[in-house]
Formats: sequence, structure tokens, C-alpha cells
Amino acid sequence: MFDDLNKRLSSAFGRFRARGLLTEANIQEGLRDVRTALLEADVSLSVVQELMSRITDQAVGAELVKSVRPEQQVVKIVHDELLEIMGPTDTEIRFEKSGPTILMLCGLQGSGKTTTVGKLAKMLTEKHGRRPMLVAADLQRPAAVEQLKVLGRQVGVPVHAEDGTTDPVKVCQNALVAANKADRDTIILDTAGRLHIDDDLMDQLRQVEKRVKPHVVYFVCDAMTGQDAVNSAKAFNEALDLDGVILTKLDGDARGGAALSIRQVTGVPIKFVGKGEKLDKLEGFDPGRVVGQMLGMGDIVSLVEEAQKHISEEEALRQQERMAKGKFDLNDFRNQILQMKKMGPVKDLLGKIPGMNQMAGQLDGVDADAEVRRIQGIIDSMTPKERSNPALIDIPRRRRIAAGAGVDPSDVSGLIKQFDGMAALIKQMSQMSMMDRVRALTGMGRAGMLNPGAQFGIPKGGTGKRLSPKEKEKLRKEREKAERKRRRDMKENRPDSP
Repeated sequence: MFDDLNKRLSSAFGRFRARGLLTEANIQEGLRDVRTALLEADVSLSVVQELMSRITDQAVGAELVKSVRPEQQVVKIVHDELLEIMGPTDTEIRFEKSGPTILMLCGLQGSGKTTTVGKLAKMLTEKHGRRPMLVAADLQRPAAVEQLKVLGRQVGVPVHAEDGTTDPVKVCQNALVAANKADRDTIILDTAGRLHIDDDLMDQLRQVEKRVKPHVVYFVCDAMTGQDAVNSAKAFNEALDLDGVILTKLDGDARGGAALSIRQVTGVPIKFVGKGEKLDKLEGFDPGRVVGQMLGMGDIVSLVEEAQKHISEEEALRQQERMAKGKFDLNDFRNQILQMKKMGPVKDLLGKIPGMNQMAGQLDGVDADAEVRRIQGIIDSMTPKERSNPALIDIPRRRRIAAGAGVDPSDVSGLIKQFDGMAALIKQMSQMSMMDRVRALTGMGRAGMLNPGAQFGIPKGGTGKRLSPKEKEKLRKEREKAERKRRRDMKENRPDSP
């Protein structure tokens, strides 16, 4: 979601290169760009002014740390101040020791409130071992009650609804009695919203709060509304004394200003964020991860979490052992493609890897996931023997594989050549330290080797030109060596059948 902000901040930080000392004169131009980037991301003006003042105080006169570039030091200063603005991580929910804990969700119509109720119920059930009950107290929006019933069935949670009633306060009071009888320890109230804030809406919510006395009140707001989300959070907090905010639609084209401004303007912490339509896409708000995305540092924590969900420990150990021995064939490559597809879209994954977010930006307008499916189709058209030993793939086999995958024979050749280069580097990496492996991985990305089939729409020279002449020459020799080996093995194994 922070692509535009990240690009602008990266451009601003670039102005600090080749500076031996950060002075007020030489940082003003760069900080002006930082200020513009934040304002265009819908960060509140008061927050931007305070942030700029604090960053300037920290940066002016700061002596450069040895081996740290000036822009890196400024990034560190901005990083720390952004974290200070957003406050510490706070995802705790206070559960009552006796009787059901009542959670009340409020917000404007269209903010994703009812869907968030379902997501929250799923999270409470799976991560906290709670037994929630959903309450259909949104009697304003057509089909809101039915939508909540559908969500309840999907997450396996009962829904208290009263057909024909027009009094949401009475519905909530009756739900409390029903929850006690059904031995439910958590009640989640889905209250009504409006297209805008008005007196009727606030009076109704105050009555629910007064009569039902919820223990926790969350305001649900759409991150894509930018500054309007901040203003709405402020108005709801003045009326209801909020305990937290849940930001929705953070996977959309949001500019990020709401995430930066809400805590500072309202004093209310952001508790959770929604990143997708699926009911498991609600997660605790982590300021450190959000700031990392803003500054182009990726979201490696999220990437690891996704990997842990979809890749078994046994499979991870097996792959690690094979790579440690320098073994990597097309079967391994295919398995990694299948695992990557489970973890989400290619562009999203690249955006979470530190240093790879620029490559993710180069995929705009390109169906990277379709390209991954094309690569998988080529590999699936090979026999197990061919996947284990690509050197067997001569011209007739290449034609057969191409026909099976619905591609040109040249596509098969291109994949094999690129794989040979990747396999050679992985063999080298098996002998490297962890730090050297990270450097090699970054070099592979810059050279386009993490770009399967070289079909991801990266312009010629767009990434390769960043390699030093020495790195380019080394890469060229590795590819030539791999190609010679492939041709030699193909000649030796030509009599073999498929």
C-alpha cells in the first residue's frame, strides 16, 4: 500500500548522498521532499509539521557514523521518529475474568465493519481460544443481518439476530442474556453505520454504550479514505471514548496517511489491520513493520509468517539439506514455485523482501503470476528424469515439452539456460556464509535471475546495469560454464529414452 510514499522517500533520501556532515543547509532540500511525500500520502498537516521539526533537530549537525552513508543515517532518524509518532505495538484485548467480554465495533457505512466482525471472531476463536457470539445490531443497512449470519456460518460462530425489531439497544441487551445461556465468553456487537457522521448515529451508539456497557469499543475505518479516516476517528472518539482503531483495506491503493496520523491526532492506538477479503486477513498492527514498508525495508516478518503457514518444517529442512550440499534441480524449482503460489501474488512477495521492492514496482502492468504458471507448465511437461537432469533435454524432447506446455521450444530453451545459471549460483552459495548468501541473492535479483523466464517485463538493462563490471564478468563465465556442461551431458546421454 505504501508504494508511492516509498518511492518519494527513497528519492528524498538520495539527496543526502556524498555528504560528510549533515547541516541545516544541505538537508533542507531533501527534507522538503520528505514533507511533500508525507502530505501527499494524506498525513495530517499537524503531524507532518511536528515530525519535520523533530527530524531536523535530530539530523542537523549529526556526525556520520563510520561506514554508514549519509542517507542511511537520515533513514534511521526518520525511521525512529515515525515509530515514535505511531507509538508502541498494542494488540492486547482485555478479557473479563467473569461473564462475557463485550466488544463493540462502530464505524461509517462501507468501512468493512461487518466483515471485520467475522474476521475478529475467527481470530478470537483460533488464536485466543474464545467462544464468541456475533450480534446483528446493524438495523439500518439492508442485508446487514443476513451478511452477518453468513459470516457466522463461515467461522462456525453463532449469531444473535431478531427479525422485525427496530431497536438495536434491545437486540444487544437480549444478546447478553442469550450469550450467558449458551456459555459464550465473548460478544461482538455489529452496530449500525451511516454514510457520514450525524446526530442520529451518535445518539444511537451512545445509547448502546450506556445500556449495554461494552468493555472494549473499536472504531473500524477504511484506510483508503486517508485524512477522512482520521477525522472520523476523532469524532467517534469524542462521542464514545474509543479503546482502539481497526484499519481496513490496507491491501488496497491506500496512501498510508491514516496509519501515521490516527494515533498522534486522536491518542487512540491502532489495534488491528485488515489486508484482504478473506476472513483470516486480520492481523495485529505492528508499527515497526509498517514503517519498514514505508521506507522500502520490506516486511520480512510477514514473509516469514506466510512461509510458516504454508511450508512444513520437514519440507523446509529437506530443501535446506539439499541446498547445503549444492543440489538443486527442476524438481526443487517446481516445489518452490508451488510453495510461492500458496504464499500469495509474486508482486506482494517481492515487496516484502528488503531490497526487492523496486523489482516489484517494475512488474506494474505485467501478470507475473501468469508467467509463474507458464514456467510451472513447462516443468510439468517434463518427465521426472528430465527434471532431475535437464541435460537430457535435446531438440526432440524440447519440442515435446513445448507442445505439452503450449509454448514455443525457444521458451523451453530459455528456461533451461536460466535455470542452469541459477543452479550454478546456488551451488556456490552452499559454500558461503549467511551474509554472503544475502549478497548473492541480491545480485541474482539485480541480474534478473529471480525473474523466471525473463518474461516479467523488466526493461533491458533495467536491473542488470547495477552490477559492477567484475560481477557481470563473473556471472557471464558461470553461465557459459553451465551451458558447456549442459551440452556435454546432453551429448553423453542422448541414447536415453524419455
